[in-house]
Amino acid sequence: MAGKDRKKELARQRYERQQQRRAQEAAKARRLKIISSAAAVAVIAVGGAVFMVVTGKDDESTAAGPKCDYKAGRGPASKDAGKPPAKPAYTGTVQATVKTNNGDVEMQLYGAKAPCAVNSFAHLAQKNYFDKTPCHRLTSGGLNVLQCGDPTGQGTGGPGYEFANENTNGATYTEGTLAMANSGPDSNGSQFFLVYKDSQLQPDYTVFGKITKGLDVLKKVADAGSDPKGDGKPKKKVEIQDVTIAGK
Repeated sequence: MAGKDRKKELARQRYERQQQRRAQEAAKARRLKIISSAAAVAVIAVGGAVFMVVTGKDDESTAAGPKCDYKAGRGPASKDAGKPPAKPAYTGTVQATVKTNNGDVEMQLYGAKAPCAVNSFAHLAQKNYFDKTPCHRLTSGGLNVLQCGDPTGQGTGGPGYEFANENTNGATYTEGTLAMANSGPDSNGSQFFLVYKDSQLQPDYTVFGKITKGLDVLKKVADAGSDPKGDGKPKKKVEIQDVTIAGK
């Protein structure tokens, strides 16, 4: 083979090897992206089941409107508080204070964006449903939340009714977010979680408020860790003593 042709052949081979490497790197990047996305799929569970959904469907429309549909739950009420009224009691900003044995956590509830979730939370608070109940779950890592709202303290309890998701379109779970826990689409009950540090979650959980004061209380609980480590009962016991509501 002539020298000129030999150079052309070597150049062609180099080009083919480069293209092959690029294709392999692109395929690897796609796999990593898929794996990372799967790792961020929801892990906020109620009733002992891990809820995993990968869907583009927006669930918020089913509960929006002037009336809320509180359907019978999948189990009996862990503590009798009855059902909330179908017409939301709040259409604007609602202030709530959760008093715990470790200090108060103050929150602003989104009465306009998540009227049915706020209506339910306020109803349960006014019926003393949350009084003397533990926050039963603490997670850390990609998911950094304290989960509360189950009078049984086992993660299986609820108010005896369920309602649809709201305010999930484009939802993010940054530090200070207040959201509903669930065991599948439109299965909200009484359990909720407080995000003490930015967390990776699919937008499948109703965001119904934000923490305005008391993040330091949550972070002290988080610093003490959980048993088992990473996802379990808080080592530093958290008991809700009272929840007060003030809104318009």
